Amino acid sequence: QVQLQESGPGLVKPSQTLSLTCTVSGGSITTANLYWTWLRQPPGKGLEWMGAIAYSGSTYYSPSLKSRTSISRDTSKNQFTLQLSSVTPEDTAVYFCARGYRYSGSSRDEYDYWGQGTQVTVSS
Repeated sequence: QVQLQESGPGLVKPSQTLSLTCTVSGGSITTANLYWTWLRQPPGKGLEWMGAIAYSGSTYYSPSLKSRTSISRDTSKNQFTLQLSSVTPEDTAVYFCARGYRYSGSSRDEYDYWGQGTQVTVSS
């Protein structure tokens, strides 16, 4: 059974960099044709696709967040990491990691495994 678990600080100050890690168990992040994705859901809003890292290590970013987003991986730990720089209160959201077979998508049914989500609040 594949499991994903997000970890990282729940509170980040404005202008700082948000860093979250997704630890995957029960399957390898290098398995062919899989994409490991970060999404978020701000309060009262829908799910937003942020970016993904492919099994090959290629990365894909939302155009609206590309200038502030970086996704990397540590294959030895079977983890992938999101960094979002220059955060503002508008970045307050529940952040999710998920596994899919495409590099983008904001619909829940495009992903077969999800982390439970982690609340990140941007506030001074």
